[in-house]
Amino acid sequence: MAAQFGRRLRKGAATTAVAAVAVAALSASQAPGVNDHGRQTTADATPSPEASASDGSATGNSPYYTDLPPLKSPNPSPSTGPAPGGTGTTESGIPATVLDAYKKAEATLREAKPGCNLPWQLLAAIGRVESGQARGGRVDADGTTIKKILGPQLDGNGFALIKDTDDGAYDGNSSYDQAVGPMQFIPSTWAWAGRDGNGDGKKDPNNIYDAALAAGHYLCRNNWDLSQQGDLDRAILSYNNSRDYLNLVMRWLEYYRKGAHEVPDGTGTLPDNRSDDGAGASPTPTVPGATTPAGSTPKPGPKPEKPETPQKPGGGGTTTPKPPTTPPGTPSTPPSTPPTPTDTVDHLEDAATGKLTAMAGDAFSRRISTRAETEAGKSVAKVRVRFTILGDTDTTFTGGEDVATVATNSSGVAVAPALQAGEKTGTVTVRATVVGRALPGLDYKATVTERAADTLARTGDAALTCAPGGTFANQVEVKATYKGAVADGVAATATLIKSADDPTVTDKGPYFKDADGKAVRTLTGLKTDAKGLLKLPTLYADDTTGTFLLRVTTAGGATLTVELTVAAAETSSPSPSASPSA
Repeated sequence: MAAQFGRRLRKGAATTAVAAVAVAALSASQAPGVNDHGRQTTADATPSPEASASDGSATGNSPYYTDLPPLKSPNPSPSTGPAPGGTGTTESGIPATVLDAYKKAEATLREAKPGCNLPWQLLAAIGRVESGQARGGRVDADGTTIKKILGPQLDGNGFALIKDTDDGAYDGNSSYDQAVGPMQFIPSTWAWAGRDGNGDGKKDPNNIYDAALAAGHYLCRNNWDLSQQGDLDRAILSYNNSRDYLNLVMRWLEYYRKGAHEVPDGTGTLPDNRSDDGAGASPTPTVPGATTPAGSTPKPGPKPEKPETPQKPGGGGTTTPKPPTTPPGTPSTPPSTPPTPTDTVDHLEDAATGKLTAMAGDAFSRRISTRAETEAGKSVAKVRVRFTILGDTDTTFTGGEDVATVATNSSGVAVAPALQAGEKTGTVTVRATVVGRALPGLDYKATVTERAADTLARTGDAALTCAPGGTFANQVEVKATYKGAVADGVAATATLIKSADDPTVTDKGPYFKDADGKAVRTLTGLKTDAKGLLKLPTLYADDTTGTFLLRVTTAGGATLTVELTVAAAETSSPSPSASPSA
């Protein structure tokens, strides 16, 4: 869950800010050394100056658990175990199913996005802060939480204002969104970030396998390398827009890096303190039907102040009623919440994107630019615009995602990440929408053309000759290029033609053989390799002699004509016999 102490604490909860100072002070006293990779440890690291929190987050800036890891070593002791109810002192114990989900997510991302370098300990740190490792591992055999873990409704009353985006499908709330599941995704984020981590065909935010994999993909977007401190800071801030949250997650990350072990499901340590503890706050996320866990005591909110009561007439110190601040009869005006930038957006306009075209496998040279405007046409800054690639296509944004959310700049323009063309050709639709508003989307059309070459050339100059009924000793090999660069994966066709002026297939002369050994004079479905090379199969000759032409063509219009010669071997004349002696 996310928190920004200065923005979303409830009125009267000043004690939480004091607690945050204490957390920072205690954190500074826990400074470990340098890790085994030689990188500055999370305890000593301050967020990179250029790392800034984004306008959005995976959790909608919901509250989170503020418990710090203990000062002692995380290595488990044989004599120390969790107490009944999951409130033991072995903080490094992670419920078995939850730990398995984190490690499987790491393994999946290692293959899908090896450059991200996602450690499972980061997922464990976020899972600990967000939900206490799925409430101490209260999950079933498939990894789904026994009861839903829900954050408070994001109604603007002490929290962010996020009106319902899922019709209550995930959180059961059709008025406002609530963070859902062990990794606390808000429904609007889960709609594009959700993953199927356990292979059951569903994307369920209440399932730890699905939620952990989704969190991993979320943290690995934007080509971030989490082995680099700056990118790690950015990823965590994007998950939850709070510096206090960043520091806390990194503290738990370092703790789990030192050691963690498996404990039975349902016996994990339960946290006690939340970032929104204070007036009207409950000590744990709202879980329908949940009971207070053993060993934890709900923190009472501040006592209500006693109303000021006038003393009896004649008594000393009689309270004089205060005069009204407004004249009698003046209607009171209820305080109104000023509109957010998002509230002022009326529509989206294209911001000179231009034509979007790329060859299969290449990056698009242009990027989609969208401007958020008011009804009067004024640009609106700090508005989140979501770009979604629609339909059956393998074109993605850089980093392999099909959804990207970008905040508009001071000119009201959001620039999407670069598009990376896949192998499927045709038209791709990218839709831009305003996050948090039910406004019509703005569609962009991008075209993916087939791989092409504009030049073909033989790689050798050996003569291609053969005797009638024989086999050509040299195979034909060509290299394809496009604008001087290697043209890999380009489709090609090889045809034995009648003449330079007649490209129809000849019915005599050299030929290839198909899989059944039959003569064929046209080959289709050929493709250049990674170096742009194409080696044709062995050529054979029938009994017809003469000069023949082999034509190779590719997508993009490249053409090469190769001359083949079939001729009988020359025979030398017999020497004249010696005349008989006289």
